[in-house]
Amino acid sequence: GYFYQRVTECRFSSKDLQGIEYIDSYVFNQAEYIRFNSTVGKYVGYTEHGVYNAEAWNSDAGILAQERGQLERFCKGNAPIAY
Repeated sequence: GYFYQRVTECRFSSKDLQGIEYIDSYVFNQAEYIRFNSTVGKYVGYTEHGVYNAEAWNSDAGILAQERGQLERFCKGNAPIAY
């Protein structure tokens, strides 16, 4: 069989909201092939398929705007719960 997983997480380095990082990772057969990192601000591919998808997704302004907005909506909105 095949294993597919998508993991989204917020990494908090301090209690102020400036130190939050949003990560959206895609994993296939236990190997991460593409990741969005809010610090970098775009998708980065780690395999041939991941690089292909990263180029396509980075060229779509709507997809990037949605991912960049997750830092505000998902991470900063839930920060009080995490602390």
